[in-house]
Order: sequence, then C-alpha cells, then structure tokens
Amino acid sequence: MTLKQFASFMHTLIKSWSAKCIAVRRVTQDNQGKNTAGVDGAKSLTPKQRTNLVGKLKLTGKIKPTRRVMIPKPGTTETRPLGIPTINDRALQALVKLALEPEWEAKFEPNSYGFRPGRSCHDAIEAIYLSIKQKAKYVLDADIAKCFDCINHKALLSKINTYPTLRRQLKGWLKAGYCVQGELFPTNEGTPQGGVISPLLANIALHGMEERVKQYAETLKGKKEKNRKALNLIRYADDFVIVHEDLNVVKKCQEIIAEWLRDMGLELKPSKTKLTHTLNKLDGNVGFEFLGFHVQQYNSGTYRCAKNTNGTPLGFNTLITPSKAKIKTHLVKIAKVIDTHKTTPQAALISKLNPIIRGWSNYYSTVVSKDTYSKVDRLTWQKLRAWAKSRGKGSINKDKYWRTVDNRNWCFSTEDGMELLTQTSTPIVRHTKVKGVASPFDGNWTYWSKRRGEYPETPTRVAKLMKRQKGICSHCGLYFTSTEIVEVDHIKPTSLGGKDTYDNLQLLHKHCHDTKTATDGSIRSKEGVKT
Repeated sequence: MTLKQFASFMHTLIKSWSAKCIAVRRVTQDNQGKNTAGVDGAKSLTPKQRTNLVGKLKLTGKIKPTRRVMIPKPGTTETRPLGIPTINDRALQALVKLALEPEWEAKFEPNSYGFRPGRSCHDAIEAIYLSIKQKAKYVLDADIAKCFDCINHKALLSKINTYPTLRRQLKGWLKAGYCVQGELFPTNEGTPQGGVISPLLANIALHGMEERVKQYAETLKGKKEKNRKALNLIRYADDFVIVHEDLNVVKKCQEIIAEWLRDMGLELKPSKTKLTHTLNKLDGNVGFEFLGFHVQQYNSGTYRCAKNTNGTPLGFNTLITPSKAKIKTHLVKIAKVIDTHKTTPQAALISKLNPIIRGWSNYYSTVVSKDTYSKVDRLTWQKLRAWAKSRGKGSINKDKYWRTVDNRNWCFSTEDGMELLTQTSTPIVRHTKVKGVASPFDGNWTYWSKRRGEYPETPTRVAKLMKRQKGICSHCGLYFTSTEIVEVDHIKPTSLGGKDTYDNLQLLHKHCHDTKTATDGSIRSKEGVKT
C-alpha cells in the first residue's frame, strides 16, 4: 500500500463521526483520568457536552498547553513530570491514535512490548526466558535516560511521515508547551507524559532498535538467519536488554545502540546500564533485574537440571523470581497499612490488604515465586500477630481474629467469613508469550479476547466470565479489545435482591455498564447515574 493510500484511509477515519464518538467515549467515559482537568479546568462532561465535543473534533492545528503536575516515581525519591492536555486535545489525540496505531502495530518489531495493546510485562519476561533457557549468555541491561523528555521532534515527525495536516497537528502537540502556576514554558524536545498519544509516539521514536542490532548480527561469521536468531533485543518502553553468548558482540551492540539513539536525541543512562552474565559473575554482577523480576541461572550439575531439545542435561537451571527490591517494597506497603489500621475493625483491615496482596501475587504468578510467597505470608502473619497483640493488651486473641477454614488453621478472618488472602493461595501458571507479529488489529478477535482472559493480572472472576462469554460483551455484542476497560455487572441488581453468584454476573464494557445501570431499576439508576 502506498503512502498516498495510507493518507487517504487516515483522512477518512479522522473525519468519521463514528470514530469521533469512540474517541470521545474513551477519553470522557472509559479513561481513568476522565475527571482530571487541563489548563481550561474542564472535566466530567455531561452527555450533551460529549455530543458537542464530537462535533468540534477537527485537525485545526490549534493547541492549548498542557498542565504540568509532578508525580513520584515508584520506589524512588525522584519525580516525573506529567503533562495533562485539555479534554478537547485528549479527545483529538485519541482520534488521531485510532488512525495511526493500526499502521504502526503492523510495523512494530516483535520484541517491543511496552505501551502496546495486547502486550504486557509478562510477554517481555517470557521472551527473555526463551532466549536464555538453552544457553548461558551475556546481557546488556540498559535504560534510556529521560526518554519521554528528550525525543528529537524533527526526527520523530520525519519517521511518522504522514500527510501535511496531520503532521502539523502532531507538531502542535509536541510544541504546545506547559503551564506551571500560570507561567508558560516551551517544549523544544520530548513528548509530554500524560497525553493519550504520547506512548505511541515514544514507541515510534524507538522503533528500529531491534532491527538495527539484527543487521549487525548478519555481518558476523556464519549463516545470516542463524546469527539473527542468536542475538536478541527485548524492549519494554525505555528499558531493554540485549542478549548474546559472545561478550564482544554485546559490547559492540551497546556502541551501535548508543549511536542509533543519538539520532533521536536520546542516550543511555549510565547508572542503569550494565553488562552481566546469566550464570557466571562478570565484574561482580550475575543475573539482572528487569520489570521487577530477577533473572539468573544456577549451576545444578546434571541432577534435576534443564535439558536441551535433545534431552541432554545443560548443568544449570534458569530461574526468574520476584526481585528483592520489589519484595521489600511490598512488605513495607503491607506493614504501613497494618500500622495505620491499629484501631479499625478487622474487616476494614482485611478489605485494605486483600487488593494489595491479590495484585502483587498475580503479577508474579508466572515465575518461580512459591518460596517468596511463603516468606511474605510468614512476615505478614508476624505483623498481624503484633497488630492483634497491641489490641488485646498482650494477648493475640486467637479465637477472635484467627479461625480454621477448610482444614486450614490460623486463617486471619472475621466471624462472618471475610478472610485475608494469602500469597501462597495464588497458583503458579506459566505465561504464554504473545505471537511475535500478531496485532490486535489483524481481525483475529478470538485470539485476542482469549488472551485478555489469560493475563496474569486479570482477576479470577473476570477471567471466568470472559471465558464463559467467549470474549463478547453481553450488552452490545461486540468483542472486548485488549485496551478497553471491562467491569463485572450484576444482571439482577443486588439492591433488587440479586445474588453475588456467577449465575447473576456478566462482563460488560465500562460504558455499556454505565448505560445498563442507568436503566435497570437499581438504587444507582434511581439516584441518576451519569452516562
């Protein structure tokens, strides 16, 4: 397909009334930040205001600056600048993203995983495992310094290579500037974090890294195809690893990538870039951390070790576990909740802890985590014991706070059956990596809806309902895509006597849930639910 044909399709889609409605719905109804205002103060639109916004969406090139907010980086004392566009700009960005994303999802490299629909951290971790499970290798563990803040605008726009009107609109967003306490500051580089289209633009800017090192691999001795497969670059947003069995090849790749990044106005972050080996120490390093996981191989002789495809013992095992830093952060979070709920009822404490425990254990449920789960459960129990002791004037009140549930002793639970979750109750299930060249826009709705229900962080109830409904929304009859927010709905509202059982549950799009709730006769519909 020619550039002219692409431009024609994009132009048609951007002018489409249906596409504009979808864009507005995503920003004003589905998006978690729908109640966050830009510099104009507008937020939480009524149905009439949303309809009016649909009619206003046009590529005019007129942009308002973003409202800058500093948010803390998880696990550090550093902050990250967030640029919040106005609702009008957010809706227009969502519309442009609808036009640009299918084209780039067809182009993006197979081992790029961050900020892409249908791909997750677990796909990146599984890709790393597959690349090293048969052989110990050297690894360049790298991070791009201030990726969102330093992207060269000219290089990015040249890479997108779209028609003039859309190019001017994109340039306007990049050059819009930001406001802090009423003062306007220019943006001469970077793409603002917080914009709907910013993650896509960042991925476009970094597109080509994997192919660049693969081209270098072809110049090595041996067959080109074999050399390409032996060298892997796996990227999640601005974090990436390069894996190969030859240290000199990895070092050369570091030089090549550093030079490639300079053309986009970027550079590697020295403090977070290191060379290591998966099995043996290299400059004091062995194994590496990636996305909260620790990846390392361990000598195990020929007994119970990994084997190659021919059944020959390799002498080592590849283990991916939760990183020590993330375990510590999780325990600190649990301890903080317990310490701040010393005088609240047991049920309130359990309701605060369960989402934390469920989310963390689900995230690590695809790797070797059982020992870690046991350790965290033990330390959590000790903290709960101290909590009970402080309330019981020296007594832990065993019969008041702990019970036997299904042959399990010492379960922290209430009299009415509310029970604290444990990490060890989470089953370990290996994640299946997404197909390398598969795209959520390729029309294979069955494949993508099935994967949606199998994501490690998908709640059990949602996963079961997704499977039962075969990935289709009960209200509108459309498939759930990998980016849409889904919610569990009571078919017969609980306020009208409906039960909280699977027979009375269904999975709906968030906007479909709003529509259904507004008319189902429940208490919320009588109070007037905003849709």
